Amino acid sequence: MLHAQEFWADTSRAREIMKEQRALKDVVDQLEAIGGELEELTVLLGLLREEEDPQALKELEGSLRSLEGQIGALELTTFMAEEYDSGNAILSINPGAGGTESQDWAQMLLRMYLRWAEAGSYKTEIIDLLPAEEAGIKSATVTVSGKYAYGRLKAEIGVHRLVRISPFDANHRRHTSFASVFVFPEIDETIEVAIDEKDLRIDTYRSSGAGGQHVNVTDSAVRITHLPTGIVVSCQNERSQHKNKAMAMKVLRARLYDHYRREQEKEMAKLEGEKKDIAWGSQIRSYVLAPYQLVKDHRTGLETSNVDKVLDGEIEPFIDAFLMKGHISPGAAK
Repeated sequence: MLHAQEFWADTSRAREIMKEQRALKDVVDQLEAIGGELEELTVLLGLLREEEDPQALKELEGSLRSLEGQIGALELTTFMAEEYDSGNAILSINPGAGGTESQDWAQMLLRMYLRWAEAGSYKTEIIDLLPAEEAGIKSATVTVSGKYAYGRLKAEIGVHRLVRISPFDANHRRHTSFASVFVFPEIDETIEVAIDEKDLRIDTYRSSGAGGQHVNVTDSAVRITHLPTGIVVSCQNERSQHKNKAMAMKVLRARLYDHYRREQEKEMAKLEGEKKDIAWGSQIRSYVLAPYQLVKDHRTGLETSNVDKVLDGEIEPFIDAFLMKGHISPGAAK
């Protein structure tokens, strides 16, 4: 039997075990809650068999739909069992081919994910935002905090394609735009990622864009380049250069961890193949506003004509379909 003193001797391992325990307890608590509701509904069903009550029947139907939703949500959490799936995420958005069009599209995607996070009670923080000259953004980095933020958002990794009548074209022609979305897990502070100071180039500059009007009087923004890998991260959200540097280092740790993990698993070649160019033929999802309205996920085949709702953040069906696709047999897919 392991004594408390021995357990906490390795603090890193102890925290990892405690984290796993909390995650398992959450699942058990949900199962017990569902079991309790099922017992109540069984009793109600027995009463309805003895005495017909339209109002009680209506309540039963509503409760069954609610229970079905809870079971479905719990089932999806079991599909997110990989390392860091239950933790926070770092979301990065970059425009691709299409100039001003794609920069505007990148901003639309940023809004979509912020709305999704708000509806799901996730906490978000825009840590870096580079506005484009005419419209839209050149890049954005956002932290998303909450249960299964990474497990759900990693379903969004890839190229997103927009087709619409351009608001920037005087001739009102139809344009196709692209933007890439990449998601990294936020790394636990207890996990060591070797970073040598001599491998870093740290630049400071004045903040700009949304939120920058109060902080751009000094060179508070920080950009860090990891020379061996070429990974570049930046943060301009805070007024303090020290805080911006700390946040930038946090993002760098996450990206380096992801980089080294994939390298160790010999998956770098596969990763590069999946990322592809941010252009035609490599998209995971298409959003069509003209000549008809349609959002289609090319990996799962799921589609909807309610484009406005999707752009307002209702992307749960696409995320759920992606998670389900990896856990059903090909013959079960419809």
